[in-house]
Amino acid sequence: MRQPRSLTRSLATSAILYNALFNAAPTSAQEAGSIVEVGNTLVSAMMMLLGNEEKVYIMDKVEGNAVTISGHPAWGSEWDIATRKATPMDMNSNVFCASGMHFPNGSFATFGGNGAIGPGGNVGSVSEWGSGVYDETYKNYDGTKAVRILDPCTTGNCAWFDDANVLAMQKKRWYSTAEPLADGSIILIGGFVNGGYINRNTPNIDPAYEGGAAEPTYEYWPARPTPPKIMQFMIDTSGLNSYAHAFLMPSGKIFAQANYSTIMWDHEQNIETKLPDMPGRVIRVYPASGAVAMKPLTPENNWTPDILFCGGSDMPEDAWGNYSYPNINTWDYPASTDCHSIIPEPTDGSAPTYVKDDDLPDPRTMGQFIILPDGTMLVINGAANGTAGYAQATGQTALYGDMPWGMSLASAPVFKPVIYDPSKPSGKRWSDKGLSESKIPRLYHSSAILLPDASVLVAGSNPNVDVNISTAFPTEYRAEIFYPPYFANISSRPVPHNLPTKLGYGGDSFDIELGPESYAGNANDAAKATKVVLVRPGFTTHAMNMGQRYVQLNNTFTVSDTGNITLHVGQVYPNPNLLQPGPVLIFVVVHGLPSVGKMITRDEHQGPRVHSF
Repeated sequence: MRQPRSLTRSLATSAILYNALFNAAPTSAQEAGSIVEVGNTLVSAMMMLLGNEEKVYIMDKVEGNAVTISGHPAWGSEWDIATRKATPMDMNSNVFCASGMHFPNGSFATFGGNGAIGPGGNVGSVSEWGSGVYDETYKNYDGTKAVRILDPCTTGNCAWFDDANVLAMQKKRWYSTAEPLADGSIILIGGFVNGGYINRNTPNIDPAYEGGAAEPTYEYWPARPTPPKIMQFMIDTSGLNSYAHAFLMPSGKIFAQANYSTIMWDHEQNIETKLPDMPGRVIRVYPASGAVAMKPLTPENNWTPDILFCGGSDMPEDAWGNYSYPNINTWDYPASTDCHSIIPEPTDGSAPTYVKDDDLPDPRTMGQFIILPDGTMLVINGAANGTAGYAQATGQTALYGDMPWGMSLASAPVFKPVIYDPSKPSGKRWSDKGLSESKIPRLYHSSAILLPDASVLVAGSNPNVDVNISTAFPTEYRAEIFYPPYFANISSRPVPHNLPTKLGYGGDSFDIELGPESYAGNANDAAKATKVVLVRPGFTTHAMNMGQRYVQLNNTFTVSDTGNITLHVGQVYPNPNLLQPGPVLIFVVVHGLPSVGKMITRDEHQGPRVHSF
């Protein structure tokens, strides 16, 4: 077994550093490779989504945040990208460990969460069958079946619609997975009903329902006429199947991975086809929380999905424990460096198989892939030892007072990001050259998301049951922005004209204009090195970005005598399974340098609006 990485900062040093940085003034530098502190999110950023070109929406679990709204602690906020200021937003139900997704019209939903809770994470003051229905102190309702709708706006006065008496799933779901479908609907998979660390009891005599604590079914939203059906995969992967990884494939089937198992799933017929197990039985789902993403879809790879898995944990089966806590002191167990990828639907007729990829430079759990507009893939956040989750004990440490890192089940934060380049040859795909280290541990309940200017917002971290700013890894409110290497030339970034306001699947091409100010050097060389890409940042939580995709469009070009470049750009490949309808950022990238992204949608009319309710 690899030796665990040590954390050299003492608890006292961590607390001093935390207080100093919390009160530090943000800077506006955009130095390539830097990580810059940019203010306060008001609530700890367990979940984030990019609503439009101006706003990021942030969600926390219900807890005792100092900022209040409507007479209770806030657990939602709106972050203004330009001013870097957050404003609290009201929510009614507990969105703790929900899933989330966009709709074709650009609105968003979050699905499920936890029961109502009060101070200290205790069950709400009004309970039923041991689960909180409402809490009088924190003023939150049961969120386990909630469907919350947001219409992102730029005026600062939009609000979540959050009333489970009006909008609700058919089943209670906590730590569920959401994946958009080609028709604009969303499939919701699995989850806890209630529980804790992993999704099983000891002994595991009821792998389907765990005595009522697990939910092995799937359903759709908007709801279909048929009731939720059991997904056998959720039973077969019992225990390690929270926030299962799911990706819609070109065929319309879904590639799913949990525990160390992998399937291709025809969700319409509920037929599962087993694929190879994860090599080395490395666990990638929560709480191992490996970095997982679909590589960029490009004309060069014929838009063929290729899923990359990096990091996580290879802890043995009995070490994972049960709902209560792990059986071992996870913070002493090193995370994995392993990376494997798989093409679930090979176009050459071969069988899907996992392929060894370059190892991560450092062990990492809770690392998160952010696909950048230049086609590289950032991994940021996480720890070198342990897992996600929090607890007050383990199978080896019975007393909370003996837990060395407070409630955290991880140690040794990895402060330095690293970038994967899928275009590089094997052995040369990872690089951290020129990348700075953060000064803020980003562990359990941290998040990151791509912004329209092609930087990355990084926030959150809270391995605590309720707000705690004096522990080893405190409740974190500071936000940072990471500036990728292409910011070295950002002053000469492309300035495209005539960007579309919407896209279709197939149909007539469209033209984008680039003037001589958009590139350096020869116009023909610049045109040859230009690509038009669509990036969907997704819904970020728990080291995942649900719905994240990158699609490069086909284009040709014409260059005028004056150096103006006209890009003749094809529409999205005519298969909505490759890029489901919904909001995307469109970037023009010249010599690896992206323009500012513009958010566009395919269908502004399909999907719910808050005023409808």
